[in-house]
Amino acid sequence: MAAGLAGTVAVAQAPIVSRGPMPPVAATAVAPAPMAAPMAPPPAVVAAPAPVAAPASNAVICPQCGHQNTTANLFCGSCGFRLGSAAPRSMAPATAVAAEPAAGTLVLTALRADGTEAGTFNLPGGNGTVGRETGGIFAGDSYLSPRHATFRMAGAGRAIVKDEGSLNGVYKKLGRDVPVELRPNEVFRIGQEIIKFEPLVPQPPPPDGVERLGAPSKGYVGRIALVIGRDETGNAFPVPEGGVHLGRERGDILFPEDGYVSGLHCRLTWDGQRLFLTDLGSSNGTFIRIAAEADVRSGDVLLMGQQLFRIAI
Repeated sequence: MAAGLAGTVAVAQAPIVSRGPMPPVAATAVAPAPMAAPMAPPPAVVAAPAPVAAPASNAVICPQCGHQNTTANLFCGSCGFRLGSAAPRSMAPATAVAAEPAAGTLVLTALRADGTEAGTFNLPGGNGTVGRETGGIFAGDSYLSPRHATFRMAGAGRAIVKDEGSLNGVYKKLGRDVPVELRPNEVFRIGQEIIKFEPLVPQPPPPDGVERLGAPSKGYVGRIALVIGRDETGNAFPVPEGGVHLGRERGDILFPEDGYVSGLHCRLTWDGQRLFLTDLGSSNGTFIRIAAEADVRSGDVLLMGQQLFRIAI
């Protein structure tokens, strides 16, 4: 429409107005007014580049998994890595690192969901039993048994944790991208899902030679079943020799209603003889249940009841 109007309507040129003093007038004629010099075109306006967003002043990037933490975090909220040596991406002074525990002392630090500390409990000498009857940071968790787990020192920087027959177990957090063997009938946890690995064991033919009915198991190594009670399982999923991925949004087995499960959480792989469980950098971690007892070291994270505890020795 604008182009069409331009062809028919003439635009009036603004008059040129002289702002200087009038020149002297001759006796017989008026001198013509001097013509104004042609106006120079306005300089081109160059858009300034958009400023680059600076990292948040309270951002500390975990050097192990890349998770962004606040400067209040002494340990990564995703993988549990100690952030004392990781410099914050800002000019703010680094957060002071907590003092190391006294020699021979085992410290359990309760962690919130964002990785900050909720409280500590010291075991002088590295030996002792914890549970709901211990009080303190354990008292408010109804999923803890009265005597849940026992710790004892096992050398420099090492300790042994033993499940004292607790109802809900003791779980150890896996490192990111570190395969861990999942033995027959072992239990692991992602989000709120408690899962048991049940291998397929060939059954010998009965004495009378009658063949068993059932679906063929060729190409499968076992199944994983959801634990719904102390000795009871529910839905089950077959595990092929090619392995499976578990997650909330992507993978072969999905848990879309569990907000604590990451989009792609973990992987099960078969090497021909053994099954391995690998955490794929999930936000809330992958945990394997301790069958009887297990070694723990400084920085390891345990799940007991509904609480996370970081070990410091």
